[in-house]
Amino acid sequence: MRYDVAIIGAGPGGSTAARLLAGKLSVLLIDPKSDAPGSFQKPCGGLLSPDAQRSLARFDLTLPRDVLVDPQIFSVRTYDLSSMLVRDYQRFYLNLDRRRFDRWLMELIPPGVDRLEGRAAAVRREADGFSILCRMPGGAEQTFSARRIIGADGAHSAVRRCLFPGHRARRYVAVQQWFEREDQHPFYSCIFDPEAGDCCSWSISKNRWFIFGGAFSPQDCRSVFEAQKERLARCFGFVFGTPAKTEACEVLRPRRLGEICYGDDGALLIGEAAGWISPSSLEGISWAFDSARVACDALLGGPSQTGNRYRKNTRRLRLRLAGKLLKTPVLYDPLPRRLIMRSGLRSIRTVSDARQCGK
Repeated sequence: MRYDVAIIGAGPGGSTAARLLAGKLSVLLIDPKSDAPGSFQKPCGGLLSPDAQRSLARFDLTLPRDVLVDPQIFSVRTYDLSSMLVRDYQRFYLNLDRRRFDRWLMELIPPGVDRLEGRAAAVRREADGFSILCRMPGGAEQTFSARRIIGADGAHSAVRRCLFPGHRARRYVAVQQWFEREDQHPFYSCIFDPEAGDCCSWSISKNRWFIFGGAFSPQDCRSVFEAQKERLARCFGFVFGTPAKTEACEVLRPRRLGEICYGDDGALLIGEAAGWISPSSLEGISWAFDSARVACDALLGGPSQTGNRYRKNTRRLRLRLAGKLLKTPVLYDPLPRRLIMRSGLRSIRTVSDARQCGK
């Protein structure tokens, strides 16, 4: 069967695109995840940002309770290892089980969308569309064809790699470990550590788990990650223990608007496959939702000028990304960050702060 659209990747962007196109076009959704234990291995803190909450509201969607996990935390504890400052700031994230969240988004897809458990190993242009070589569980290979394609397959996108090989974007490796803890006081943190690189790290409590991760330059990323854990244990009393599991994946982090890969009339890229991700926080779920919506509108607008429509209609996304790009130096340059944290501007003074100060 030849499909109107093949969507590669069933994360928030791919699932949203499949839901919006269902019943309008014939759709094939390709993703390697399954319900088998361990099939979802993505270093993600699993927090739903206010922007992502707003995107769900635009779709008139409400979040089921079984997607949420304990605890719900109302502040982020910010650690600056260059100045040894710690501040708490109010934030309004929802704490999620990321695997359940992705599964719920898949369940929202109406009948009629064909789903394939497999990994797109190669994508090739044909005279009247695309062929997709898929590697199935067990190693078998199968080829599918589609008139159009949506790349929603993350930072290490096969669609971008095969169809737009000249595109270059700044890459990091996200490393995350899970620690089983019953006695840890739950908190969410953001960690700035110039010795570990120019990006950030994070921790989050999730049910009985304490999760710690960060994004690092690909070179020696694991040793840098372990060295950062040692500094946090020595300087701030972090307790890690033996990790129950370790996850890693590639992460994109745009430095300028020109690093976004939109695609063309036949192939559109959405979410992190295109580079839509916040350079200041690495939050990507809201960008996946919003770029999927814009891409589907472009596809349904007619067979010609699809790529131009997509690029034109991402104007709000580009403006938002430009704002994040302006914000990033303020957060990641040690001097302005130190000045802001020392001022205590918009920070929360907790009871534990008072106790630590002997007051």
